[in-house]
Amino acid sequence: MLIIGLNHKTAPIEVREKFFLNPAQQDLLLLELKNNPLVNEAFVLSTCNRVEVYLKRSNESIDRDFVVSMIAKVRKTSVDSKLTHHVYSYENTEAVEHLFRVATGLDSLVLGEKQILGQLKHSVDRARELGLLSRYFNILSNVAIRTGKKAQTETDISFGGSSVSWAAIEMAKQTLGTLAEKSVLIIGAGKMGELALTNLNNHSVSKIYLMNRTGEKADVLAQQYRGIAVSFWDIKDILTEVDLCFCSVGAPHYILDQEKMAQIMALRRGRRLVLVDISMPRNIDPAVAQIPNVHLSSIDALDGVVQANMKKRQEAISQVKEIISQKIVEFNQKWEKLQSLNDSDFFEITQS
Repeated sequence: MLIIGLNHKTAPIEVREKFFLNPAQQDLLLLELKNNPLVNEAFVLSTCNRVEVYLKRSNESIDRDFVVSMIAKVRKTSVDSKLTHHVYSYENTEAVEHLFRVATGLDSLVLGEKQILGQLKHSVDRARELGLLSRYFNILSNVAIRTGKKAQTETDISFGGSSVSWAAIEMAKQTLGTLAEKSVLIIGAGKMGELALTNLNNHSVSKIYLMNRTGEKADVLAQQYRGIAVSFWDIKDILTEVDLCFCSVGAPHYILDQEKMAQIMALRRGRRLVLVDISMPRNIDPAVAQIPNVHLSSIDALDGVVQANMKKRQEAISQVKEIISQKIVEFNQKWEKLQSLNDSDFFEITQS
């Protein structure tokens, strides 16, 4: 087994953007791997904080350089050799342990975050649909997901807020002093945007605008969370009004650049605007931060907020590590037993 990847601990956001794989690119990479006779099984996990390729290989020529070149190929770009020092690799037992740390949230930017488990399950399911999972990764992923669930339910590793959206709102609260009676624009009605909506309901904001490429989805969420669905055509007017903007979309380019934001800030007559870009890749030009009265933050800035709220979760780390150790033993025992079984017996035991 081999894992090749990089995450928020090893690479800043400007490097992670160069490796980030959208769903179509993930599928393309999986199909490229499927067509390689030296790759037996594979799945890909790509989130705002990590890109990891999980492989069961039959030859050591499938290594870090091979995987990095494959990522560059599906992204139709080149990867500077200077960037590869951000990339890590794990093999065999170390790889299994790393996967379990990811599943339990020990390796997340927000310690104990719950969303990573759903993202992992989705990645595994997609690889299975494309025919890239066999016995080893079927049983390994099953145990990994159950390890994550056990950590969440039996320890305090996910105590309190546990998402990037939660951390973004906490940081905005610190910047503004309070969110009460503030007006907010959320750009993006995906999972991150919905989590932001959920968290904002607890802060007595005066008005929430929701903007999304697909208007129908924005309408549904706006009704559910008592917000106001608005069009991208209105972005200049809305940003002139609001106190805070969360951006969480998947556009391949900046949707807010320095020139547009300078025009908006001129209309605000010196009123401060807080922007939090939790998109991957970033969708607000970093140069926007140079404009007076604009406070722009990205995902990497959340770390300080997270660390200030982690005491109870940190106390649970040793418990989660013990669960991981137990589950590694369980996985190894199952794998040894399952290698001798036929397919019907294999399916019955892997689901237990």
